[in-house]
Amino acid sequence: MKKNVIYLRTSTVEQTPELQLRDIKTICPANATEYVEQISAWKENVKRPVFESILKQIKDGKIQSVYLWDWDRAYRNRNKLKEFLLLCKHHGVELHSFRQKWFEEFHRIPQPFNEIVMDMVINLLGWIGEEESEKKSSRVKMAVKKTSKGTFSHLGKKWGRKSLSPQTVTRVMELHEKGRSIRQIAAEVNIYDANNHAKKISKSAVQQIVSRNAVSECP
Repeated sequence: MKKNVIYLRTSTVEQTPELQLRDIKTICPANATEYVEQISAWKENVKRPVFESILKQIKDGKIQSVYLWDWDRAYRNRNKLKEFLLLCKHHGVELHSFRQKWFEEFHRIPQPFNEIVMDMVINLLGWIGEEESEKKSSRVKMAVKKTSKGTFSHLGKKWGRKSLSPQTVTRVMELHEKGRSIRQIAAEVNIYDANNHAKKISKSAVQQIVSRNAVSECP
């Protein structure tokens, strides 16, 4: 027999799911199974074992309905949310949300019109997701300033890899001229960060220095 499930997610251990549960219980059956998870959904590849177990049960045909406090409890990313809605639709699972009460009206639409309207909503979410991505990309591009000295953010911070000091370049080329290999040079030369902490130069940085200066020295 298929079951109804409640998925409660809070972002930090300081938060508690009781308020979400109180609201959800006003729209769900009394026998719904509760699943609780305290983890952020902002990061793309963060593991959510509890939610992933619900996804598996949906695919196995064990769930009838999923109840959320808000759609963002499942996914904040619009495209991920669209995929979740498609998964529920494909397996005949009803998705309910306390915050998105307008969505409840779709469950009352008779077939086949309910599927037509559902497809429209899912596509609309996909379009919103694409628009949000394009706007974010545009904001980033507008905030970037390119000058002869490099590319800078709107805060004045330089983008890209920091250039190495002339002393480092000179030291690398001295060792190169002595016949040291790229690996040997990388093991011997230190570079320093803004806090004056030393670390070994990377082999790729050594390669770039040698290649650039070898080209510039050609007649």
